Amino acid sequence: MTAYQDLLAHQRETEALGNIAGLLSWDQEVMMPRGAADQRAEEVAALESVLHARRTDPRIEVWLARAEAPDPASARILDLIGRSYNRATRIPARLATELARITSLSQGIWAEARANEDASAFLPTLEEVVRLKREEAECLSEGDLYDALLDDYEPGATAKEIATVFDRMRGPLVALRDRVLGSEVTSQPLSMVFPENAQMRLARICASAFGYDWTRGRLDMSVHPFSSGGGDDARITTRISETDPFGNIYSTIHEVGHATYEQAIDPAYRFTPIGHGVSMGVHESQSRICENQLGRSAPFTGWLHTRMTDTFGDLGMDPEAFHALVNRVEMGFIRTESDELNYNLHIMLRFDLERDLITGKLEVADLEEAWNARFEKDFGVKVTKPSDGFLQDVHWSVGLFGYFPTYALGNVYAGCLNQAMRAAVPEIDDRLAQGDAGPAKAWLDENLRRFGGLRPPRETIEHACGAAPSEAPLLAYLTEKFETIYKL
Repeated sequence: MTAYQDLLAHQRETEALGNIAGLLSWDQEVMMPRGAADQRAEEVAALESVLHARRTDPRIEVWLARAEAPDPASARILDLIGRSYNRATRIPARLATELARITSLSQGIWAEARANEDASAFLPTLEEVVRLKREEAECLSEGDLYDALLDDYEPGATAKEIATVFDRMRGPLVALRDRVLGSEVTSQPLSMVFPENAQMRLARICASAFGYDWTRGRLDMSVHPFSSGGGDDARITTRISETDPFGNIYSTIHEVGHATYEQAIDPAYRFTPIGHGVSMGVHESQSRICENQLGRSAPFTGWLHTRMTDTFGDLGMDPEAFHALVNRVEMGFIRTESDELNYNLHIMLRFDLERDLITGKLEVADLEEAWNARFEKDFGVKVTKPSDGFLQDVHWSVGLFGYFPTYALGNVYAGCLNQAMRAAVPEIDDRLAQGDAGPAKAWLDENLRRFGGLRPPRETIEHACGAAPSEAPLLAYLTEKFETIYKL
């Protein structure tokens, strides 16, 4: 037990320092002055150097050999520490530190290039990020380079397995999308100005409706909405357009899904490897089920219609037309604003391109052309500016290669969870119509969230749903929903 306790004490400090690194990243995107970018990069690199040294401390190997787990949770903790140690010791300290420094710098360069529609200003930095990520993949890989990076976000998954799932989904999604776009049912966008302050008030109301604990969180603005931290400090951000309130509302609900997952994890797991979400796919299941299956449902949009009318005045449409508008299917450029049918197709595009970047099949210099050609093929429209194309997402600038497919996996998992949850809790829609997602949150907390990383990703979903994850419930949900809205 001494070895186990010593290992946990070491891990606790490492986890706490990791949380501090997360706060530095949050500050960089939300509060930090622009002129501090170079200084912050050095700070982040220094902290990463300390973290890498702790994660590769030779004592960990000794402790792991001697430690005895008193219970299944402890056994899982030992397994995850061992996995982390194995990966960390394969990466040279120089590489870990340089990755932290360049991705910190790259984030600001990306944001400025995006704002200025200047792809050329970002490409040299992205080339350096890709070079370093390829080197990292080579250190970690036992076969497929992309799989080595994917394992950081969805442990146990492989690119081949994900590609097979995507191949099964693509045909039905495109066919349903084509039927919807051929329907005579149309929705006109709201033609009003929605003041920023009023939008933020409504965003806070929506966050509260989904159970966000404001004593342990906060809402701020950023270029790209995100959720950060966990436990007693789970923060979210959003962004606002005064002509499109839905971007703010549904970004907020999406990030609340992430944050309430973290807030619900058993406090006994705090500062251990199981004290946070088990994978990004499972994490996305929480954000997507809140945003879509709950937040875009007819009962909730009926409540939202009333709240928006109270806040902004007459919207010029009834609740049914408003529900159709919230769920309008169109060939838009922006992933985060995409409808549920096109969203997964956005992810498939990014998945294929980033696999090719890591394996060397695609070079950064050719990325914009490859993106634009693939986008026109998949969505039938031409990209005319970089912010609508490959510069729209922050992920590649900060080295998150392997992250994108977890968004679509999250949708698959959310489909399974939604099916099981509604079978178990029939009053969900009645409460959503009152602006209360409490029964849904309670089911998710009890069956999934409180366990944190106790089980591997697929087992986490299977435990909650009683069946192995499959894309079938998601496709059935989408078919029923959009056939009803578009009267197909």
